[in-house]
Amino acid sequence: MALSSLHHVIDLEWMQEAYRLTRKDGAPGIDGVTAADYAKNLGANLLDLLDRIKSGRYKAPPVRRTYIPKADGSRRPLGIPTHRA
Repeated sequence: MALSSLHHVIDLEWMQEAYRLTRKDGAPGIDGVTAADYAKNLGANLLDLLDRIKSGRYKAPPVRRTYIPKADGSRRPLGIPTHRA
């Protein structure tokens, strides 16, 4: 197996940079948590997530599905991820 896990390269600094690069103006995901909510306790949230990743307990949450109307009357699917995982 060439690549089974990236947990050995993920650290807190990497996660902080990943969070910095995420959009903060999107709609909340299936958990209802906004970027502002997540940021209120960012350090602890990222440490908890890092611990779950490194221990193998992390499971990606479902993505909220919504549909955006298109000009031709059809709808385009859109997946809205969560901040809290």
